[in-house]
Amino acid sequence: MTRDLSRLLRPSSVAIIGGGAWCRLVLEQLTKSAFGGEIWLVHPKGGQIDGRAVFPDLAALPMAPDAAFIGVNRDATIQIVAELSNMNAGGAVCFASGFAEVSDGDDRNAALLTAAADMPILGPNCYGMINNLDGALLWPDQHGCVPVDSGVAILTQSSNIAINLTMQSRALPISYVVTCGNQAQTTQADIALGLLDDSRVTAIGLHIEGFGDLAKWQNLARLARAKNIPLVAIKVGRSVQAQAATISHTASLAGDDAGAAAVLERLGIARVDDLPTFLETLKILHVTGPLANGDIATISCSGGEASLAADLTHGTRLSFPPLNQTQHDALFAALGPRVALANPLDYHTYVWRDTAAMTAAFSAMIDPDLSLTMLIVDFPRADRCDPADWDCAVDAARATRAQTGGNVAMVATLPELMPEHVATTLLAGGVIPLSGLREALMATQAAIALPTTDLDIDICAAPSAQIGTTLTEAAAKTALAAYGLRIPQQRTTGAIADIDLSDMPFPVVLKGAGIAHKTEAGAVTLNLPDMRAVQAAASAMPTEQFLIEEMITGTVAELLIGVIKDPAHGFVLTIGAGGVLTELMQDSASILVPSSEICIYKCLTRLKIHKLLHGYRGAPAADIDAIMRAIMAVQDYVLANVDHLQEIEINPLICTPDSAIAADALIRTSQ
Repeated sequence: MTRDLSRLLRPSSVAIIGGGAWCRLVLEQLTKSAFGGEIWLVHPKGGQIDGRAVFPDLAALPMAPDAAFIGVNRDATIQIVAELSNMNAGGAVCFASGFAEVSDGDDRNAALLTAAADMPILGPNCYGMINNLDGALLWPDQHGCVPVDSGVAILTQSSNIAINLTMQSRALPISYVVTCGNQAQTTQADIALGLLDDSRVTAIGLHIEGFGDLAKWQNLARLARAKNIPLVAIKVGRSVQAQAATISHTASLAGDDAGAAAVLERLGIARVDDLPTFLETLKILHVTGPLANGDIATISCSGGEASLAADLTHGTRLSFPPLNQTQHDALFAALGPRVALANPLDYHTYVWRDTAAMTAAFSAMIDPDLSLTMLIVDFPRADRCDPADWDCAVDAARATRAQTGGNVAMVATLPELMPEHVATTLLAGGVIPLSGLREALMATQAAIALPTTDLDIDICAAPSAQIGTTLTEAAAKTALAAYGLRIPQQRTTGAIADIDLSDMPFPVVLKGAGIAHKTEAGAVTLNLPDMRAVQAAASAMPTEQFLIEEMITGTVAELLIGVIKDPAHGFVLTIGAGGVLTELMQDSASILVPSSEICIYKCLTRLKIHKLLHGYRGAPAADIDAIMRAIMAVQDYVLANVDHLQEIEINPLICTPDSAIAADALIRTSQ
């Protein structure tokens, strides 16, 4: 069910229900924000608080409030939610804890949902929300926000992280801060969907602990794309469900976080690893929206800063394109022959204090193919130095933005060397103030528009189920072969002496059946030239059941193709370097099932081993089309068996110049 959050998020009237310090703080923050709507206080004792009349109960209110802050204990909260719902209130913040997060809270959680019915609630166990656009907030603590006309929205489950983010001194304009608490009813995705309706929201930042309903997240991503509102996330936590597949290499490669990463990639949501980069990314997106590519330029008056910038981009999606002729000529005209022209550029200090000359130099670097031009400037401490000598840089940056219309950022190498008042001045002139060179570069990478090729393909849900059966290798291969996967000729046997190999070409491979990691157990022998060698190898294996297969030759590379069922994130497809060195190489990439052939191929190209597949240093190339057919066959099998499949692994998929053959396969099903 999609609930209308507009009254809750953008209220014209609010009720504060309860007494004590927390409720007084809500009133204090509403008063500080100069909220222009109605504020009603509700407490059984009545009387007055700060000169305001206190209503004895909800029935005494003039009308149903658009939003209510419920600052009472958990049992009283349920009763008040029911009353608000019955009187058609717009929504409520449930401040109390003691619901689903505690051992005896499930019954109360269910009672709370029943009481709320169709009325939206935030929480329980949350601080509520701050709307800096309208001065409307239900927030029982201090915060560092200021009124804005437009800005980014920040959503988090953690009230403490929310408070900390409001205290940023980076000039980031924040339109909303919303805490989600336990998300008993209204989820983080629901709230973000509600914020998409406000045209003043320029980007949405999400601190995500868990996804929950993947369909809601996919709907959010689709609507955000349609409205051109970028999303950026910090995803924390790990999926313990994915650890169930410990029998395979796939589980080891995919790790706990592969599913979450694959979901964010599918949704086109940028991901960052820390709060400073999170804020700087939001700042870029607020000013420019998503960047077209990773081509950037930096301008500094120090070769050290130019080198540092170049080094920090190594291994990222960012690059410094060489100067084109237009840039070169314009820079030469602005700086003269004493400056070595390059990107990154050290322009020395010949033009410092000459605002017009600095503007000409900065503008000369701007090019339509660059996503962002960074002016590296560190400001001195105002308590010990005179920063007035840096006004020329601020004025030149603003003039460059005005004259060229290009995306311009001013970056301090250390976060503390970008004063907030300077950042505010820059932002007012359309220049992005970025705090910290590393944070700035990582934020720029995160702000690059992500492809949403498969966003319209529904994510395949994977409900929890108990582990049931592990198919034999022979049975697993036969099952996958029915969907188009190529497998070797094979024979299964209990007694080697009774097996007829007259129609199987030698050499062959002998495997002990029913053993998970055959190489480590000494249960696989390759390249056996005749029957006598097969019998000798069998006598040395720790089993009496065997699988005999044709030996595949002409190997270019070995791949792993695996799928694990992750109840938190769906079916996760992992492609990686395969064979006995799988864990050692740790060369893998993961995406969701189903994915298009285009996205699967892009996933394949992210592997280091991809160079081998195309023929490395004159070696033969593998049959890429055959590899793609093998991966698609695995995906087809998954989609046909979603109700009971737990895991598939092919390791290795032997890739030759004319084929891709599954040399080993595992399938686990659930009850």
